[in-house]
Amino acid sequence: MGKKPANVGATSPAAMRHRVTGMLFGLAAGDRNGGPVRMALELAEALVEAGGFDPERVFARYLAWWEAGGFDTGPVAEQVFRLAAEGCPREEAVRRVDSELGGRTAGCNPLHRVAPLAAAAAVPEESLADAARAEAGLTHLHPLAQDGAAAVAVLCRSLALGRPWQEALGDAAASARLPETAAAIGGAAEGPAGAGGYAPEVLQTALHFVGRHRSLEDALASAIGYAGPANYCPVLVGAIGGARWGVDEGLLARFPPTVPVERLERLAGALAAGWG
Repeated sequence: MGKKPANVGATSPAAMRHRVTGMLFGLAAGDRNGGPVRMALELAEALVEAGGFDPERVFARYLAWWEAGGFDTGPVAEQVFRLAAEGCPREEAVRRVDSELGGRTAGCNPLHRVAPLAAAAAVPEESLADAARAEAGLTHLHPLAQDGAAAVAVLCRSLALGRPWQEALGDAAASARLPETAAAIGGAAEGPAGAGGYAPEVLQTALHFVGRHRSLEDALASAIGYAGPANYCPVLVGAIGGARWGVDEGLLARFPPTVPVERLERLAGALAAGWG
């Protein structure tokens, strides 16, 4: 059964570009610590260079960035990059890190960085969830990290296409393969799940703040106040809220001073241009 058509008034190319740009700008506004936006920009750069999703190109960019002083990746990705820098093949590095951590690789880093996939018109909607899982698997072996990234990508794409909030949530829930991911989406209206970095917890908490507010500014303010210094959910609130509401005039003023604004604007513009 095909997708229901999005709201007619929200599907002009200009409106879609506005929301696609909002994903990346919102992510940057929500990132208080600096790593997620930089990894997202490496993903965006790889997508623009390749004209689509090339996993090996993406990982090569991540690794080069990390070797040049990349930071705030979370412990899972950091250990994978360290092994890869020592010459360990990527897939082996991912397996070794998962084994060494006792399978505790269901963190939120893949959810934080996935927005550019949703923003890339070159990645078809029907293959987006699989691409997001593959992208997450570049560093995180745990299925929950991969499933959560897929849900975020599908949700952001659905919102960018102009679908209403509840319909977009339904699309994300339909993409979920694991009950924990579906429960996080379904439980968002009830309240935040916590301030930790476990993928389903971050997903539910971010959806709660985007769902209960009517603007990106208000959603981000609430999320940042809730999250504490680890700042797990605001990154997702920014990306998802940007896909829902687009860019507002005051967003640039709310970027942390560490955001590479010129690069962000260039890549957001390049991805947005793919939508006509």
